[in-house]
Amino acid sequence: MNTSILSFVHIDDIRLHARHGVLPQEQATGNDYSINIRIGYDISRAMLTDDVADTLNYAEVYNIVKQEMAIPSKLIEHVSGRIVNRLMGQYADISSIELRITKLNPPMGADCRGAGVEIHVTREKTN
Repeated sequence: MNTSILSFVHIDDIRLHARHGVLPQEQATGNDYSINIRIGYDISRAMLTDDVADTLNYAEVYNIVKQEMAIPSKLIEHVSGRIVNRLMGQYADISSIELRITKLNPPMGADCRGAGVEIHVTREKTN
């Protein structure tokens, strides 16, 4: 049977405390964040072998997200760029990344669940 598999590795609702923000108070006390990441990655070999070496280890992905979130930045746009660049640089087989970072209590006087950024990045194919 001829088939084509489109597959993703994802981690939903990572909860971290980080010191991102333009305001001095945000940098001093930090805020809580929710991170969702969906990574295009061919898992077809792992489907056959049952071997973690044949897939993208989501524990490693989590550690990269956690490490980059721990570096204070004014903008979460900057943080999201660092996360995507590091993952794409470290894992050549990643075909795409969808990343959403939400600041859960943004200091803007609004009654909302959060504010943030979402990016969708696709690796350019070169032949």
